[in-house]
Amino acid sequence: MDLKSICEYGRDSIVQYRPPLCFELAGKKFELVMDDGYDFFLDFKNERTIEWTRAGEEACTAGYECLKGDDTTFLVSYELENVVPRVNHTFVIDMENMLVTRIIARVGQNPRYPYLINTEFEFGAIRRKGRELTFKRHGYTSDMIGTAVQWTYSSTLTTVHVYYCANFYRLISPQDNPGDDWAFTEYLGGLPSSDEPASYIKIKDGMYLFSLTEQNAEKLTQGRFMFRSNTLCFLQNYKRLYQVGRGFGTSTTPDGDLNTNITTGAYGKFAEVDPCFFTDPNPYVT
Repeated sequence: MDLKSICEYGRDSIVQYRPPLCFELAGKKFELVMDDGYDFFLDFKNERTIEWTRAGEEACTAGYECLKGDDTTFLVSYELENVVPRVNHTFVIDMENMLVTRIIARVGQNPRYPYLINTEFEFGAIRRKGRELTFKRHGYTSDMIGTAVQWTYSSTLTTVHVYYCANFYRLISPQDNPGDDWAFTEYLGGLPSSDEPASYIKIKDGMYLFSLTEQNAEKLTQGRFMFRSNTLCFLQNYKRLYQVGRGFGTSTTPDGDLNTNITTGAYGKFAEVDPCFFTDPNPYVT
């Protein structure tokens, strides 16, 4: 498969049902009081350019994309410009509760597995002039555990996410369309299982941030397939059963590495799966 084909496959398979980008934050500024002790500033210069600053450091600009989880919840993603190894910042900006969750994803921190991605999570609040800062925060949750959702990303890509424990998830084919034409079939068939590290964060009632990072597969396949380590996060609206998300990482092609930095969308339905997918042991842990 050449680079053009992979790009076309990626566009059709995972971003076909992404909603239009949101430009509502253009012209707005946010002061984020983060729990790591460093204030963080976001200045949305226009519909596609953001200036970001960590307290005490120089301001930097980047191209961003924004999607909405509902009327008051925004997913913002940008990759740091001219930074090697690559880094992505993703924010969930919750205007209803004036809270924020940040994910920083970094490539290349592991010398043995240079494609491996590490993710860091931080919680905080949005400062408003003349208003008292809330002490509440988004937080890790078990609300989703024990559920499975079939997500449809395009006319050719449907997957089922099995949320079976607090720090992993499983990916399986849909029972009503097991022959779905997607490139992961051979990839997953060569692995002990599809289990990958995951984090579950409650944004508010019915709204969750789900993050997964393909680390086990990267360690075992080492580029034998076009998919390398990628991290994906999804702002999942469990009331309306749709999600918007971000993908960041690398794909290996015959023409070289292809950097992944995309925003996605999907609609879902709760799925009935074999109970074994909730109870089978994770082969990657003791």
